[in-house]
Amino acid sequence: MKSKIVECVPNFSEGQSQEVIDAISEAIRSTDGVSLLDVDPGPSTNRTVYTFVGSPDAVIEGALNAARKAYKLIDMTKHKGEHPRLGALDVCPFIPVQGVEMEECIFCARKFAAKLAAELKVPVYLYGYASEQEYRKTVPQIRAGEYEGILEKITKPEWKPDYGPAEFVPSWGATMAGARKFLIAYNVNVLGTKEQAHRIALDIREQGRSKEEPGKLKNCQAIGWWLDEANIAQVSINLTDHDVTPIHAAYEEVRKGAKELKLAVTGSQIVGIVPLKAMIQAAEFYMSKENLFVLEEDQKLHLAINRLGLSSLGPFNPKERIIEYMLPEDENGSLATKSVQDFIKTVSARTPAPGGGSVAAAVGAMGAALSCMVGQMTYGKRQWERYDSQMRRIIPVMHETMNELISIIDADTSAFNDYMAALKLPKESPEDIIMREAAMEAGLKKAISVPMSLAKAISKLWDYLKELATLGNFGTKSDLQVGVKCLETGVFGAYYNVIINAEGIRDEKYKNGVLNEIEQYRSLAEKSCQETLLILQERRA
Repeated sequence: MKSKIVECVPNFSEGQSQEVIDAISEAIRSTDGVSLLDVDPGPSTNRTVYTFVGSPDAVIEGALNAARKAYKLIDMTKHKGEHPRLGALDVCPFIPVQGVEMEECIFCARKFAAKLAAELKVPVYLYGYASEQEYRKTVPQIRAGEYEGILEKITKPEWKPDYGPAEFVPSWGATMAGARKFLIAYNVNVLGTKEQAHRIALDIREQGRSKEEPGKLKNCQAIGWWLDEANIAQVSINLTDHDVTPIHAAYEEVRKGAKELKLAVTGSQIVGIVPLKAMIQAAEFYMSKENLFVLEEDQKLHLAINRLGLSSLGPFNPKERIIEYMLPEDENGSLATKSVQDFIKTVSARTPAPGGGSVAAAVGAMGAALSCMVGQMTYGKRQWERYDSQMRRIIPVMHETMNELISIIDADTSAFNDYMAALKLPKESPEDIIMREAAMEAGLKKAISVPMSLAKAISKLWDYLKELATLGNFGTKSDLQVGVKCLETGVFGAYYNVIINAEGIRDEKYKNGVLNEIEQYRSLAEKSCQETLLILQERRA
């Protein structure tokens, strides 16, 4: 089972004093259960973004420790910087990363806000998903007027803080604590003036110039500023939902705006940490745009870094900037990351899990891997170059399915453990029995959904496999034969798991539906495997 991980990204209004920056870093780093992933100071903005992860309780304590230290060291009466700010600890968001829903991050934000206000006697506003008031839900809404406007603003009934005194604390200002999705802080370099960069920002940000002149990009906040240390202007962007507006979309829009103003764009900069998905999205955009064939994850990252110019102001190291590569390892590890020897020995142990479901996923992943290998041993070779376009279409499907099946190795064991936990629930009262039965039914449905996803993933490969059997490098014939049988075995393993788990399901409509569906996958696998092997058997180079 994967542990619960929450990300916390407090922004402190100090980016020039290394002594203060280091002291806050140490306060976070010394918190039990917390991993400090990144510290990103900005001298011109006079602001430092800290990124750390941990369990819900640990990140709350880490944020409090940082705030306690900042309270002693930062004096907002002396603060000046390019970045808008409300207080010494300006914003403190909590973001779900692993095994955590947004509701738990809302709880983190409110618990942190209550403790901060009670201990330091400072005003705290809730924002994002943690706020229940539409007119003060976003950071720009709450930050309007900035630090200098707090004295007048905080006395108005509609701007009473959610926690803490409705009083101006000169040395601190006010803090915003919230829960949100992953926000990407992203700056694009423009060789122009601060004012020209801001003109571009007004064109792209969602709020635009006014209600009558909205901007081009949804879930996008932006301003233009000057970066003294690099002697350039930047369009500074916050992407609040990178699924709606991805990094590359923002970059390309800034390039268009700069071109209209006859300005050069010289790369860009990610502040803090970025999700792997966002980088892969950018790579796949440029792959499609330029008709490129790039398969491996590290090569896709190399492409994205290059096309976005992410190393223009300093090296962009994926292992230090992409959150998935920085998460602390699960204490128990995962089945998929074990050595082959250790995985086999774990399966052989006197425990019910991992069992047939995880093995079926592992065997299926091997089959997809072998099929991917056959494609790659065909692609790019002069003897088979007439089939390059087909291989460019087939190989990514095999590669993606391989990765999908690898994830199912652990998912199957996790589903089994959930069902076993339901079995152990109390059954002393009628209410206990009802709750236990509902949990068991839900556990069985989850235990069915995992092998069903395994069978479904493999079933989309059969047509590609027949094509690969017809066109692929003849020297890899036996490899594909082994791969095809592995994939068939994966489906049969899924079939047997669904059948046995369906026996305990009371929902007859659901039960009949899954039994019909898994039978279709089994029948298709058996038929398609035979057809693919026949193609290979009859083929003569």
